[in-house]
Amino acid sequence: MMDHGHDLASVREATDRLLSAAAALDNASVAEPSRLPGWTRGHVLAHLSRNADALVNVLEGRPMYVSGDARDADIGRDAPRPLDAHLADLRESAERFQEAGAAPADWSRTVELRNGVTDAAARVPFRRWIEVELHHVDLGVGYELEDLPAEFTEREIDFLTARFLGHADVPPTRVTDGTRAWSTGRAAAEPDVTVTGSPADLLGWLAGRRDGAALAAAGGTLPALPPL
Repeated sequence: MMDHGHDLASVREATDRLLSAAAALDNASVAEPSRLPGWTRGHVLAHLSRNADALVNVLEGRPMYVSGDARDADIGRDAPRPLDAHLADLRESAERFQEAGAAPADWSRTVELRNGVTDAAARVPFRRWIEVELHHVDLGVGYELEDLPAEFTEREIDFLTARFLGHADVPPTRVTDGTRAWSTGRAAAEPDVTVTGSPADLLGWLAGRRDGAALAAAGGTLPALPPL
């Protein structure tokens, strides 16, 4: 079972790490490219603030975003702001998310996210944790996949392998760090490919943050994964 209270606390800790790292930037470095194609660090910070508010919408029964175009427009509008504005927005939107998470609620209910995706309300804090941790890495400020909490890395590998499970474009694949193993891709009695690597490299490949060059693929070539 998902422990939403534990995950809300983990989101707060991850947000504190992010805010400390972002506070060391300046206006010029906020305008520099992030690790995400076409986005500056300002775009990443703006997205994180607007995502917090979007997940408040989800928890309170409203559409996550008015539309995809409105989501993109809000990020584009907020990206060029000075650092102080980004930091204030990050803090305030993070607190709104924590307040929404602390409100009495039926955490077993089903909620709707983007593009018709549904999930248990109890998983929303983990989804926010994903956003904060991976986009902290995307800022390119010295926080790497290897720095992620071990619990987060294992659970995100669980989450992403489950996301690709049954996907017609992904061959039957066994994913392992040498200790734990996951199945993903099309259903089959035996995997076509076994992919082995460190937890950070596996997560980087599954999340589209690394090309998989550090991974070993036995039985075939490293599968190409669909975009998230």
